[in-house]
Amino acid sequence: MLARVKSGALQGVDAFIVEVEVDLAFGATAFITVGLPEIAVKESIFRVKAAVKNSGYPFPAGRVTINLAPADVRKDGTGFDLPAALGILCAQGIVPPEGLEKYLLFGELSLDGRLKPTRGVLSMALAARDAGLALIIPPANIREAGVVAGLDLYPVETLSQVVEFLSGRLDLLPAPPPPPEGQNPEPVFEVDFREVRGQEPVKRALLVAAAGGHNVLMVGPPGAGKTMLAQRLPSVLPPLSFEEALETSKIYSIMGRLLPGKALITARPFRAPHHTISDAGLIGGGTQPRPGEVSMAHHGVLFLDELPEFRRSTLEVLRQPLEEGRVTISRALSSITYPGRFMLVAAMNPCPCGFFGDPRQPCSCTPKQIHQYRAKISGPLLDRIDIQIQVPAVKFQDLMDTETGDSSRSLRGKVIQTREVQRKRFSRSGVFANAHMSPRMIRTHCPLDEASQRLLEAAMERLGFSARAYHRIFKIARTIADLEGAAAIAPAHVAEAIQYRTMDRNLSLVYNYGAKEASVKYLRELIEPYFK
Repeated sequence: MLARVKSGALQGVDAFIVEVEVDLAFGATAFITVGLPEIAVKESIFRVKAAVKNSGYPFPAGRVTINLAPADVRKDGTGFDLPAALGILCAQGIVPPEGLEKYLLFGELSLDGRLKPTRGVLSMALAARDAGLALIIPPANIREAGVVAGLDLYPVETLSQVVEFLSGRLDLLPAPPPPPEGQNPEPVFEVDFREVRGQEPVKRALLVAAAGGHNVLMVGPPGAGKTMLAQRLPSVLPPLSFEEALETSKIYSIMGRLLPGKALITARPFRAPHHTISDAGLIGGGTQPRPGEVSMAHHGVLFLDELPEFRRSTLEVLRQPLEEGRVTISRALSSITYPGRFMLVAAMNPCPCGFFGDPRQPCSCTPKQIHQYRAKISGPLLDRIDIQIQVPAVKFQDLMDTETGDSSRSLRGKVIQTREVQRKRFSRSGVFANAHMSPRMIRTHCPLDEASQRLLEAAMERLGFSARAYHRIFKIARTIADLEGAAAIAPAHVAEAIQYRTMDRNLSLVYNYGAKEASVKYLRELIEPYFK
C-alpha cells in the first residue's frame, strides 16, 4: 500500500517540489520519516496521528514509512503535516490517488484536524505555479499566496474538508484573488527630513546616497543627529517595484514576519540591529539556517549605529553582501544563498569619548586610543562604504532657526527622477542603481574629461585611495551628475565625490593630529576651487 502526495520545502528563500511517499506495511507499530527531516518534521507523527483520529478516520496499525524525496536535501517546517496525513489516508484507500496528482498540499495540522498558518507560503505558491499545480493551503495564508498570478488556490479549514474535496464529495471553487495591495505613490512616514535642523551638507550626502543606492558612514560627536538622519533616509527612497516587493516579502514570509492581513512588504525595510548581535544574527545561519538582518534589509536600509562597538568578526562578514548583494552560508551537507542587496548606513563617534575635533568640547583621548578605536573598522570594509561624511555638532542658531529645509517629499521626488535615469541606463543589464555598476559599466557610463582626470589623479596620489575607492568615486560622481541632470561628469562632480571619502586610510588611521590636519587641509585646497 503506497501513496504519493506532492508538497514543497524551502531552500534559502525559494521552494522546491517534494514528493511525500507513504508506505503501509504489516509488523510492529512504528512511524518512520526519512529524507533528512529536521525536528519539526519528525514531530509531525504526533500531530498527524491525533488529527486523523479526531477527524473521524482510522489510523493504520503496523509500520508507516514516509519518505521525503529528494532524500538528500534537508526538510524543515510544519508544512508536511497535511501531505503526510493525506498520504496515510490515500494508502488506506480513503482518498483516491488520482485526486492528488494535480495539487500541492502545504499546511500545519492542529490536534483536532484544523489547518493552521505556515511560514514560507509565498515561496511555495511560486513553486506550485512553476510546476503547473494547484495549491491547497490554510485559509490564513490565502492572501499571502494570492499575490502570485496564474495559480489556483484552495483554502481549506480542516483535514476532513480536504478529504471530502479530493474524494469528489465536496465542490470547492478556486479562491478569487485578493484585492491588490497597490503601491502608494505618496506613502506616509512618521518622520521627515524637514525636522532636522542644520546639517545641510549631510542631508546633501544622504540625498546623493539615496539617488544612487550608495552606502554611507556618518562620523560625528554624540547628539549631532546621526541616528535622526538615518531614520529619515527611507522617507526619500523610491517606492518598491512589484518585483522588489515580492523578493523582500519572500524573506519575511519564511521568517513568519509578514503583518496579519498583509500579503506584501510595500515599504522599504529599515533594520537597526543592536551592536551585541551575533554573526549569525546579522548575516544569517544557525543550526537551522535562517536569514539574518542583512537579508531582512533586502531592498531597504541596514543601519548600524555605534559601528566600532560591533565585534570586528561580525563586521567582516558584511564584505560579501556589500560586494555581491547576496549571502552564501555553507554547511557540510548544503550551501544556502540568501539575497542581501541593501543600503548600509553606519554611524560612529570620531573617538572613544566622542569629541575629537569638536571646538567646544575638549577630547580626552590619546592619539593611540583614537587610532585603536578607528582601527576596529578594517580598510577593506571602509573601502566598501561609498560615502563617508563628517557630522559636526549642531549650532545653537541652527536649533533655534524657524526656517525649515527641504521636506522628505521634495527630496523623494528628486531621488525618483534620478533613479528613473539609471533605470533607463541599465535597462538590459540587471543593475538598477549606480552603486551596483561593475568596472566594465564604469568604463562605459563614467567617462572623464581631462580636467576631471587630473583632479582624480592628484587625489589618488596624495590621499592614498585604494583601487576600490577609485571606483567608488566614479560611481558617486555619476550619481551627482544624474541628480543635476548632466549627461557628462564634470570636475565639480568629481570634487564633490572626493570629499565624500574623508575617512579613507591615511585620513583616519593616523597617530598624530598634525598628520590628519595636514591631509584635511590638502583635501580642502584640492576641491574648494570647484565649488566657487
